[in-house]
Amino acid sequence: MRRWLGVLALVCVTTVLLTGCGPARGADGDLTDDWPGLGAPQPFTPATDTCLPRITSIVQASTYETVDCARSHLAEAIHVGAFTGPAASARTRPGPGSPALRAARGECDQRAREVLGGDWHTARLSLSLALPSAPAWAGGARWFRCDLSETDSIDNTRPVNRSGSLRGALIGDAPLTHRCFDPKLIGDNLNYMAPVLCTEPHRAEFVGVYTERDMSWAEFTRSAEQAHRRCMALIAAYADVPNNADLPYRAGSIYYPPSQREWEEGDRGVRCFLWSDDRKLTRSMRGVGPEGLPAI
Repeated sequence: MRRWLGVLALVCVTTVLLTGCGPARGADGDLTDDWPGLGAPQPFTPATDTCLPRITSIVQASTYETVDCARSHLAEAIHVGAFTGPAASARTRPGPGSPALRAARGECDQRAREVLGGDWHTARLSLSLALPSAPAWAGGARWFRCDLSETDSIDNTRPVNRSGSLRGALIGDAPLTHRCFDPKLIGDNLNYMAPVLCTEPHRAEFVGVYTERDMSWAEFTRSAEQAHRRCMALIAAYADVPNNADLPYRAGSIYYPPSQREWEEGDRGVRCFLWSDDRKLTRSMRGVGPEGLPAI
């Protein structure tokens, strides 16, 4: 089952005793040789470790705004990196599928794990990249920003307003972590995954994330059976049952890949769920063994 989802002024002061300007004591009378030169203007760079009232993939200095993370916000800027190498000398910003954008995504992913204390794929979270505007890039801006957001659900990944930083959000008993679900079907197609307590009747449970090999988006969408096999291996390890011919009689799989945009940026994390189509479960299947998840 699949889900494809200043101005400086020189003033001459006259008095009744003076009729003109003369050099001050110790001055040489040349007004042009003693002022330090102004430095070259620096491109705008957004701040990190701050929160954002809105989300945008292109950041402009004229509309840039941050808020205290204790207030309601949609995203948290966890890192600002810099493009290097050929990308830094390119005349245009890196586009989807480019090695530079994929490297930036990888840097963001690593930073997100450090900030959260775990893999953001395992929770109601999304990770997005923001770049300078085209004029800013032409002016020398070479940064990228990594933004983390809380989402509504595994199906609806639109960011929701939250208060408080996400730092450490996946340490311990994390409320944002995916756990058990009661999938809703329309015919044989998955409509959405309703989250429930694992002690309530349910048919699906999150078991982990695997990293897909490097391939195009089109190739991945044709590789449903491969994704299923990788998830089944995670299910076997999660439930502590043999990964053999009996496994399909114990459980099936549901998987959620990254979006096409995320995939083209380099995200290869595929979320896997144990799926029980023939019986309702009333406990977590973690480590239950063959008796807890029998082949029927």
